[in-house]
Amino acid sequence: MKCLRSLHHKSVCMKLLQSLLWRPKELLSACHCVSVVSVLDGYNGTVMAYGQTGTGKTYTLGRLGEEDTADRGIIVRAMEDILADVSLESDSVSVSYLQLYMESLQDLLDPTNDNISIVEDPKSGDVSLPGATLVEIRDQQSFLELLQLGEAHRYAANTRLNTESSRSHALLMVHVKRSVKGRELAHSSQNGNSTNMAKSLRPTLVRKGKLVVVDLAGSERIDKSGSEGHTLEEAKSINLSLSALGKCINALAENSAHVPVRDSKLTRLLRDSFGGTARTSLVITIGPSPRHRGETTSTIMFGQRAMKVENMLKLKEEFDYKSLARKLDIQLDKLIMEHERKQKAFEEEIERITTDTQNQISEAERNYADAMEKERLKYQKDYMESIKKLEEKWMMNQHKLGERKDQMASTAEEVAELQKLLSKETSLRKAAEEEVNNLKSQLAQLKMSEASANSEILKLRKMLEDEAYRKEKLEGEISMLQTQLLQLSFEADETRRRLDRGGPGKVLGGLDSLISQVRPQVNDSVNEEKASIANLFEQVGLQKILSLLEAEDADVRIHAVKVVANLAAEESNQQKIVEAGGLTSLLLLLGSSEDEMIHRVAAGAIANLAMNETNQELILSEGGIRLLSITAANAEDPQTLRMVAGAIANLCGNDKLQNKLRDEGGIKALLGMVKCGHPDVLAQVARGIANFAKCESRASAQGSKTGRSLLIEDGALPWIVQNANNDASPIRRHIELAVCHLAQHEVNARDMINGSALWELVRISQDCSREDIRTLAHRTLTSSPTFLAELRRLRIDY
Repeated sequence: MKCLRSLHHKSVCMKLLQSLLWRPKELLSACHCVSVVSVLDGYNGTVMAYGQTGTGKTYTLGRLGEEDTADRGIIVRAMEDILADVSLESDSVSVSYLQLYMESLQDLLDPTNDNISIVEDPKSGDVSLPGATLVEIRDQQSFLELLQLGEAHRYAANTRLNTESSRSHALLMVHVKRSVKGRELAHSSQNGNSTNMAKSLRPTLVRKGKLVVVDLAGSERIDKSGSEGHTLEEAKSINLSLSALGKCINALAENSAHVPVRDSKLTRLLRDSFGGTARTSLVITIGPSPRHRGETTSTIMFGQRAMKVENMLKLKEEFDYKSLARKLDIQLDKLIMEHERKQKAFEEEIERITTDTQNQISEAERNYADAMEKERLKYQKDYMESIKKLEEKWMMNQHKLGERKDQMASTAEEVAELQKLLSKETSLRKAAEEEVNNLKSQLAQLKMSEASANSEILKLRKMLEDEAYRKEKLEGEISMLQTQLLQLSFEADETRRRLDRGGPGKVLGGLDSLISQVRPQVNDSVNEEKASIANLFEQVGLQKILSLLEAEDADVRIHAVKVVANLAAEESNQQKIVEAGGLTSLLLLLGSSEDEMIHRVAAGAIANLAMNETNQELILSEGGIRLLSITAANAEDPQTLRMVAGAIANLCGNDKLQNKLRDEGGIKALLGMVKCGHPDVLAQVARGIANFAKCESRASAQGSKTGRSLLIEDGALPWIVQNANNDASPIRRHIELAVCHLAQHEVNARDMINGSALWELVRISQDCSREDIRTLAHRTLTSSPTFLAELRRLRIDY
């Protein structure tokens, strides 16, 4: 468009372009709505502009529309749609703005950051930029200010084709994180018998999407643009990167086995947009001038080839375990506070009843003592008075008897009267004794009342013991809540592990393969899950956890072995587990249990412990290879076979244990598991064979091994040759390493020639995607006299 040198002509061409492209507002919406809606639904999206210099790529994408909102570009419109659809309370939108200038990735938001590295996940192929500035967007105005800041730092130059020609590729990355609403209600309607506890433990579903808007620098011919000096070098760099992009599009359109995405940083950054998982919209810009007919034709052909590329969309969802943990903490605090309140009220009631009972007993004892003292004093006084009267009368009678001996008759009457008085006194004494007996019976009744009070106290004590039992039961329920939280974390690890199948290191869920995929987003979640396991470890104790491995309840054993497996995933816990007898318990459980779940998790825990060389020798000394081989022979679940294969693969990397490993059937067990055919199992088998071959190669180089490979003797070579060019990258990479290591020992050369492994070695030295493996294969071929002689015999010039 801007190839016309006259300012008047340029204005006329711009008006023509507006009349052709910009008059329908729906044209811009058609370019970005599909990608934007995909990002809001949890998919990746890309909008990219391609065309000759001066045809309006930057105008189409980056116009801010400050004077007229109708002139806004795709970037501004896309951000308006995103901010209008998200909720800033529960969702987040963050932006990175970069430029690729002279094959150097620079941060437009922080010009000092001018050499950002590109990190690729070797398993999933995802590309990330950990060094780029990431700014959270709250409103449209802040985004426009951010966009203006980035545009001010972008490289531009004056050429014959454009007065402000972009000399770099600009990439705007928008990361959207949304919480899915209504998911919990829908899930509970499908499971009507779910309890309130299970509903409260259900985490929030979060969807993550990324929108990449790419403003490519325009392709140009040097003779037309008039570039020279530094501008010429910029033009060469731009044309090289666009040429690399065109090669990738051609390879994808033709379904080629090799796509040269590593030829340029631009193709590495856009590998997800073409042939990946993103929904991509391509804007092709051309100019009307007949002078640029060749460039226009090339641009249109590029668009036609790009339309043949098919992408496989992938929804990115995960659970928000942070909010679930916060809910559980709040619920746990409420339960503890309610329990403490009830316990305090109960203790106060017990104290009040005890105090009232003691007061009643004390008052009864005082009343009884007072009554007894009063009665005793009363009867003692009456008795003394009666004795005194009797003595006085007796003295008087004695006196009268002495004086009146002659009055015997009257004396006899007096004696009779005395006898009557004595009998009366006796009856009074009996009455007093009866009164004493009555008092004794009253005392007995009081004692019975005291016994009844004691019985009431015993009942209260029993109630206190029952309350203590209920308290202990409630504490057990709280412990079960903590266990359920730990189980949820572990099941999340297993779910994310199924999303990212297998890896060369630890094989249990929640391990390095999963962490490396989502490290920028879920670092905090992983730390909280590890903290929960550490808290369980400190509260319960390792010995008690290990003792649960021998419990009679199958569910208890399953939960216990899951906890031990999670603990074994941390290197700091492995030595403690082994010293406490955990490895022996896991091996016994692997041999005695018939539960497939226990076999899978126990094998995963053993695989994690087998990462340590000392533990590897201990596993072999306790018959671990034999138990793992039996488990592999009986298992049908691919995940169980994957765990067993991972454990044996870790053991295959020990130089000291190779002969014993092979004698106890380790190699036979590995080869036996290939019949499963599952890619994850095959990847672990290939890793084990590669580890074994590497140790043999090292031993041969040191002179400690002279015979042919034990892998070849056990019949592994046909399977190695068959899978040397497997479609799965992890399987192929390990098999290629195994072929190279086997070929380094000259005594294996003839067997490899007869088994067709020589041709695979030649292919690896030429077509392998990894340069270190190609170099190793080439060095092995050129250093082996047997291989070189065979190639000469076949008249192959190598």
